[in-house]
Amino acid sequence: MLDYDKEADAYDALRGGEPRAAAAAEAVLGLLPQDCAGLLDVACGTGIVTRRLAAGRPGLRVAGVDLAAAMARMAASRLPGRVVVGDSRRLPFPDASFDAVVSVWLLHLLDDTDVRDVVAECVRVLRPGGVYVTTVDKAAAHNVGSDIDAVLASRPRSPAHDAAGTVTALAAAQGLTAAGQARFPGLGQGRSPRRTIADLRRGWFVTLPPGGPRTEEFAARLAGLPDQDRPRPDPEFSLRAFRRPAG
Repeated sequence: MLDYDKEADAYDALRGGEPRAAAAAEAVLGLLPQDCAGLLDVACGTGIVTRRLAAGRPGLRVAGVDLAAAMARMAASRLPGRVVVGDSRRLPFPDASFDAVVSVWLLHLLDDTDVRDVVAECVRVLRPGGVYVTTVDKAAAHNVGSDIDAVLASRPRSPAHDAAGTVTALAAAQGLTAAGQARFPGLGQGRSPRRTIADLRRGWFVTLPPGGPRTEEFAARLAGLPDQDRPRPDPEFSLRAFRRPAG
């Protein structure tokens, strides 16, 4: 897994920046009840989406939490006084504190046990009648049917711990019911061959360690593709919303 303290400074620029953040925030807000008053963004990262969640709904009180101190500092600069450092498996908030809890691009980073624990924690801090919104199937979203995907098709795969069916089952086990879904484009995240080679060598593909022989084999095959700097189509990400019963 990447060191997100080291990644903080470059994180936004490498992941679509403000356009992607705007698309994500708009999709999340579209799944929230209009009377939602308090929202927690779990694993808020640099706060680039968190800030837009706050700006996009007047009167919505937004807080953020992230485990990486450097990420949390950046988020705090965007939302002063509303971001804390904390573990998503043990959220530093009392029970039933928020009308909505959001985890965008988090669950795919975790193993099965941690995904279960994070969903349980998000439910714990959610008020009755509140809504939990999360991204699902992140890895699959990046397969857009391009020549890059064809090259990478034979690489070792990690289990998809954020599969929609898995997350839905975990939410149901916590007493939540389905409350909607949405999709949004990962603007600016279309891969080019040259950028994908750089990502391989930086460790973004967790089953291909930087410097390993298989990693370099895939890098060489990617280097043989045409249009090395032309981005292929952007991915499209999926959101699922779940409601905690009011009773």
